[in-house]
Amino acid sequence: MTLPIAQWRGAAIVLLAACTFTAQAQDDEFETLTPEEQAQYEQLATLLESLDPQKGDIVLGDGLATLRVPEDFYYLDGQDAETVLVDLWGNPPGQDVLGMLFPAQYSPVDGESWAVTIDYSEDGYVSDEDAADIDYGDLLSDMQRDIRSGNDDRVAAGYEAIELVGWAESPHYDGGAKKLYWAKELRFGDSPDTTLNYEIRALGRRGILSMTFIAATDQLAEINASRDQVLAMAEFNDGHRYTDFDPDFDAVAAYGIGALVAGKVAAKTGLLAAGLLFAKKFGVFILVGLAAVGRRVMKAFSSTETLSPK
Repeated sequence: MTLPIAQWRGAAIVLLAACTFTAQAQDDEFETLTPEEQAQYEQLATLLESLDPQKGDIVLGDGLATLRVPEDFYYLDGQDAETVLVDLWGNPPGQDVLGMLFPAQYSPVDGESWAVTIDYSEDGYVSDEDAADIDYGDLLSDMQRDIRSGNDDRVAAGYEAIELVGWAESPHYDGGAKKLYWAKELRFGDSPDTTLNYEIRALGRRGILSMTFIAATDQLAEINASRDQVLAMAEFNDGHRYTDFDPDFDAVAAYGIGALVAGKVAAKTGLLAAGLLFAKKFGVFILVGLAAVGRRVMKAFSSTETLSPK
């Protein structure tokens, strides 16, 4: 069962109409919007209505892993994640992730929202032998150069240039759990605010399960507080774990931990490489006064009791 359409439409009404109107009825509010604002309201409402939030046990990939989504979160599948990332948040198309997780108190159009993208790359078993030998300062400099070199293509395609400001949290590897953590602070265009991409990679038998927290940089403490809970939701199923690796049958990845952090594993440059860095810019929508209506949007999305997996 999905979240009732009335709640999704209600979030859209609050988001656009309540930016400038607070006491009138919703119909009167809509009539007083400009034609451009009315068109954007209808577009936003349509996008929200198309989403199908889920909770419970979600099987990822072809039985690869299981995501156990509790009551205080909801999950959007890959198609819905593309809608959020591209149409609502203004990222380049073709993100192609398995899905996204959201805290239940936030809608995708809440100014204070954050989310976690989930993806999987079957590039083979990644050896962690180089984990202790990486100079993450040098690696950061290389990544900053790579991102700068792709900005001309990104701007030519109509997107903002990206600056990798630095580590919001320096990379560290948990050898026991076979999980790698790091956080990038990013600036999109000339925005005075920066965006947090907090990366987690869980190593598996034949590839890597990727989880990326997308938030404002000043939400790092909130993300850290939720990180372990989110990590506990996803785990490889039997036969897909790192310890299930069989050297007689399984391929070994052509890269190690350092390349995984640098993002070189995708072998992409320019716009496509920039697409691996997620923004939350609210795309084409005029959202005047978004901060002032954030609480109302949260209220419209607070009732998630009816969510259940498909």
